[in-house]
Amino acid sequence: MTSRIPRDSRLRLVRPRPLAAAPRAVNQRRSPRPAPRPPEGTPAPAELAGMARSLLAGAARVARWADAALGPGRNGATADGKATLSDVTAEQAAGELGLSAAQVRADWDTSRLAGLIEVHGDSARPGWRLRAWNRDDSAVLRGWVALFDAWSLASPEPDGHEAAAVAEVVSAMPQVLSFLQLSAGPVPVEQLLDLLQQRVTELRTERCEIPYGPQAVPARPAIPPPGSPDGTLAEPAADTPLAPLLDWALRALASVGALTYGDGQATLTPLGSWAVWVKLEQICVAAQSPAGNIEQSAEDMLRGCAQLRPNAARAEYRAWLAARPVGSAVTELLGAARGEDALLRGLAFEALRVVGAPAEPDVRSVLDEPTLRPYALLWLAEHDGIDPEDAHEVLTRQEATWLWVDTAAAVADHGEAPMLVRHLESAVQPTVPALLDEVRAVGHPRTVQVLVALAAAHPDPALAKAVRRAAFQVHTGGS
Repeated sequence: MTSRIPRDSRLRLVRPRPLAAAPRAVNQRRSPRPAPRPPEGTPAPAELAGMARSLLAGAARVARWADAALGPGRNGATADGKATLSDVTAEQAAGELGLSAAQVRADWDTSRLAGLIEVHGDSARPGWRLRAWNRDDSAVLRGWVALFDAWSLASPEPDGHEAAAVAEVVSAMPQVLSFLQLSAGPVPVEQLLDLLQQRVTELRTERCEIPYGPQAVPARPAIPPPGSPDGTLAEPAADTPLAPLLDWALRALASVGALTYGDGQATLTPLGSWAVWVKLEQICVAAQSPAGNIEQSAEDMLRGCAQLRPNAARAEYRAWLAARPVGSAVTELLGAARGEDALLRGLAFEALRVVGAPAEPDVRSVLDEPTLRPYALLWLAEHDGIDPEDAHEVLTRQEATWLWVDTAAAVADHGEAPMLVRHLESAVQPTVPALLDEVRAVGHPRTVQVLVALAAAHPDPALAKAVRRAAFQVHTGGS
């Protein structure tokens, strides 16, 4: 007679472990690429960090004052929940630091852009870079690079210009900065303006901006314009002059310490030259890699990174991000995360971890989207300083179950059967019956496919039968 004692031991799961992203297939190890050397004459990292500390001394002072005077998590630092310092707090800081309220506000904004202060609603607290400011040169340099990346926010844009024209200039400035870096010396503003005009024209051509309606054909000038040997190069429209916008961009970059600007010419500072070189090197590394994804859309880039080791994938993310404005890159990554491929969803948030603080407002904005909410909560928890091993605790039981199904869908689509079996270990439920009950109730659109794949992959006949029954019940709408 066979025993009919229930085999609970086989239906019991191991201790819950932190929920990770979908496992990635790993390819063969490649020979490491030797670390590139910066251009001759580039100061040592310690010297560059000293320059950055000097440039950000005022911002660090205001951040330390806020840490001491406001206290961790104390409300009232900002006036409108948008990181704008309240009048009362600005006057208090000005009186205690011996500064004007306007200078306090400017240093506050700088410290926020550099990651020395993190603002969440009406609460402000010191960022991790402030804690490491005096002892960690890399933290200082990363803080300055974050400010450098946000140069367009450091100075108000000039009035009287359309937002589209400003966005075009912001998108074109990396090429202008690359030209300054390669020139390794002063460059006349007229030459930079000509380069900016060409780049803006290229951007408009790529978008196929063709005016609607009948267009008069202008007469060809007797002498071709500069930079257009045959006279056929289209120039930006006359109603969007670029000279004032170039002046604004150069002044904004000078205000963050990336270049010097005056006497009709601009020159990169040692810090600015180093930062541009680092970004160019990141792009070159990606272009020379087997993936080479910097020219791809976010979705195609993420697919190309799916087979890479984590460190190699992060290098690809950095290069892809370095080649485009942060705002549009974050928007594109979130767009890819909204797709049907669960693997791309997880990889998109891995790329957003590389973006860091500049992505926080956009990540918070998707908390109301059920598909992205669990990923966004984990991202924000890690961004707030919670250990990645403990970040899963911010999820509710339902959110954790939904994420388990979504991650299982990624494994089922892109992984192997043993991976899906091992994925059971990451469930928060202590037993398989409890997991199946909650999976049926969570309403994930891929529930049936995940359960069918799990039943086919699991070697235990009793467990596989239970999972198949659950899949059938979900499919038929039964309980």
